[in-house]
Amino acid sequence: MAGLLFARAGVETLVLEKHADFLRDFRGDTVHPSTLELFDQLGLLDELLALPHDRVESISAQIAGQLVEIADFRRLKTVAPFIAMMPQWDLLNFISANAQRYPSFTLRTQAEAVGTITDDTDQVRGVKLADGSRIDADLVIAADGRGSVLRQSAQLPLERLGAPMDVFWLEIPKSGKGTAFGVFENNRILILIDRGTYWQCGFVFAKGEGERIKQRPFAEFQAMLIETAPVLAKGVETLSGWDSANLLSVSLDRLSTWHKPGLLAIGDAAHAMSPIGGVGINLAIQDAVAAANILAAPIANGDDPDPLLHKVQERRWKAVVKTQKLQKLVQDRMIEPMVSGRAAMRKPPLPLRLLNAIPSLRRFPAQIIGLGFARERIEAPDIHDLG
Repeated sequence: MAGLLFARAGVETLVLEKHADFLRDFRGDTVHPSTLELFDQLGLLDELLALPHDRVESISAQIAGQLVEIADFRRLKTVAPFIAMMPQWDLLNFISANAQRYPSFTLRTQAEAVGTITDDTDQVRGVKLADGSRIDADLVIAADGRGSVLRQSAQLPLERLGAPMDVFWLEIPKSGKGTAFGVFENNRILILIDRGTYWQCGFVFAKGEGERIKQRPFAEFQAMLIETAPVLAKGVETLSGWDSANLLSVSLDRLSTWHKPGLLAIGDAAHAMSPIGGVGINLAIQDAVAAANILAAPIANGDDPDPLLHKVQERRWKAVVKTQKLQKLVQDRMIEPMVSGRAAMRKPPLPLRLLNAIPSLRRFPAQIIGLGFARERIEAPDIHDLG
């Protein structure tokens, strides 16, 4: 998204992708209402929603045997009051195709950045690639994810907030219509997302326990999934073994400083989010919009972006910190006691019982999950008339 918006403003922009394409399983597939608003501002929403996707209009959970309604996105006053579940490779291909309509945009695949290039004053002047070549740049935007090699190379200070869990993601075949819901039963947590022909299923467990769990027979794991969520029964039987389980090592952290001369970190490279709420990709896109709003026009005019880099962090900081505080609260109060086995949940927490009893309250979690804090509007210029 940053590449599209900078190129749209007339900035020569090169996006590097490590792999030959964007095809990866279990990348963040949630496109939230805040992101859909941005595509609407670009005049691309209808075209985006013509791609295959599933719509999540509400979120519920089964907690200690009770079905609890938590969030209702239909109550949001926005152009698209739902979460679009769309394979991230389709979303990235869509953004890339539209960015390439601008002559100043280039996407280079199979180009793995392995470090920054700095001068004698520690100013970042570009990046080194895995093939030994280098790319010079006036500004490097590090958007290389939670294990960012660029932020590490730039020695930006990282604050680890901690996460008590990891997740196995599985693709479990299904038939019929479902919805998105969580299961909190008997110290087990499952996340189920209806993807049309299959469930995207997340099994949550105590951090670092993945290899120990895999030491058990896979048939025991299948039986546990069926016992916890009987709706999975037929699909679970088709799983071939532990190769079906993709590990997500959960992180919750943030850089205390997102920038140094010549470099700006955004998205997971600046602040890794927990999967709670599925908000990570959407905060990353908000960062990209903020960066373009602040930097694109000055760079296009030939100005030095370095004095402005701090403004991107300042603009996005409160939204990131608020979101991570809420995620950590859920981790500490609900998830950690269950995955550690310290406490079984015998009834839904009071706030969730209130949400279940009073439907109008469900707009508040929908607002936080769907629209977030301090959402951006696109202000960066569009200097090209594409007709």
